[in-house]
Amino acid sequence: MDILGKWDEERLHRLVSARLGDAPLIVVSNREPYIHVHRSGGIECLRPASGLVTGIDPVMKACGGTWIAHGAGDADKEVADSEGKLWVPEGEKRYILKRIWMTKEQEEGHYYGFSNQTLWPLCHHAYLRPSFEASHWLQYKAVNEIFAQAAIEEIKGRPTFLWIHDYHLCLMPRIIMESVGPRVVMAHFWHIPWPNPEIFRICPWKKEILEGLLANDLLGFHLQYHCNNFLDTVARELEAKIDYESSTVVYHGHATVVRPFPISIDFDGIMKDAHHPEVDREMRQIREELPPKCRHILLGLDRYDYTKGIPDRLQALDLFLQRNPEYKERLIFFQVGVPSRTQIKAYKELNSIVDSIVQEVNARHATPFWRPIVLLRGHIPYRRILALYRLAHVCVVSSLHDGMNLVAKEYVAAKSELNGVLILSRFTGAARELQDALLINPYDLEGFSNAIKEALEMPVPQRRKRMLKMREWVSEHNIYRWAADMITALSRVPGSSPG
Repeated sequence: MDILGKWDEERLHRLVSARLGDAPLIVVSNREPYIHVHRSGGIECLRPASGLVTGIDPVMKACGGTWIAHGAGDADKEVADSEGKLWVPEGEKRYILKRIWMTKEQEEGHYYGFSNQTLWPLCHHAYLRPSFEASHWLQYKAVNEIFAQAAIEEIKGRPTFLWIHDYHLCLMPRIIMESVGPRVVMAHFWHIPWPNPEIFRICPWKKEILEGLLANDLLGFHLQYHCNNFLDTVARELEAKIDYESSTVVYHGHATVVRPFPISIDFDGIMKDAHHPEVDREMRQIREELPPKCRHILLGLDRYDYTKGIPDRLQALDLFLQRNPEYKERLIFFQVGVPSRTQIKAYKELNSIVDSIVQEVNARHATPFWRPIVLLRGHIPYRRILALYRLAHVCVVSSLHDGMNLVAKEYVAAKSELNGVLILSRFTGAARELQDALLINPYDLEGFSNAIKEALEMPVPQRRKRMLKMREWVSEHNIYRWAADMITALSRVPGSSPG
């Protein structure tokens, strides 16, 4: 345990003030932390289903500053000022959200095209061939320029700390460096895996992507394994000086430090929210809707993405029920999630596959008053998600490949009663930290099915001991500690004082 005590919002705020001084903090990401949409004749503010938002929003509440992001909601312009700015969260005014706008063509090429049909499958090696469309690349470059110019407008020539997030903005750092120079210190956190050099080398624009990322002063990944892959990729593709001992790349005279920073969650905030009276009411309502003999709730919570292993978990449940028919009517599996990137063929196909499996499994096992799988699609209110976390005896995170996966950590944070079991894919970053979960290979349906049985039949003392150890880890290694580690590392980079 840190001798100074656990990291929290106040302690992070003090550290940022000490490390950054008067230099403003600007965060940039494609996804916005709050989205405004027209609903029932009015405007509703939603929180997107995103690990990035889950991780960064508490940090910005603690630190203040400006978050630049794409305004994707159909009511976003109506609530922002002429510069696309508004204070968030609503009613609290903790930091400024600055929205940038894209044309439909830009969004199609940048987000749905290059980001999610090229970089996403390239980095996740989930057995889907990446698409390399030149038109998508051109739009990707154009949108990176838009984001860069929005940041430059906020920098205003002042010494600034710029914190860029994820794979949508690979080119932005070099645009900023060439325009503003050393007055801006840049960190970039990559929220998804980085592939090995053999996979990355097929990308026609690999040099431009690497050169963009190497304009950062600090480049963060979830795992040391991803850092090693990145350094090996640079060694293969560029004439750069790499110091593996210090994990530093010097390219064209500029040094980039590469470090692992496993992202986390606001443990105390989620635990507090999970015990709100509204959540208690949601729990009672869900219990009332359960079939009369149901004793066990299993939960899967994901964006509908082919990397999350949703079909595999449903097939594992099917196998479990075939081999353990005594559990029929005694359990229910809630598969909860938001349809994602449905303009892309692979995502449309995934939704059809999930529907088909659910129909088959329910038809095979259902009784007149019970079906084993309940699909909850669309935006689910936060309080209902927390209610499901608290009710779920088993939470299943079966990603085929994942950078971290914060659902696993959120579930742990919500389980203060210690009455749950986490089934966790070995191919998530979270598996490196949450060793007391039941770790599975999601491709092994036999082992997966056995893990479901083990989770349901685990003795109470063992269940409580495992959950307690995971909670202690996530509580200590929370989002504030993650941000503090990254900001401290950035402030220690040679020449990192802006100005």
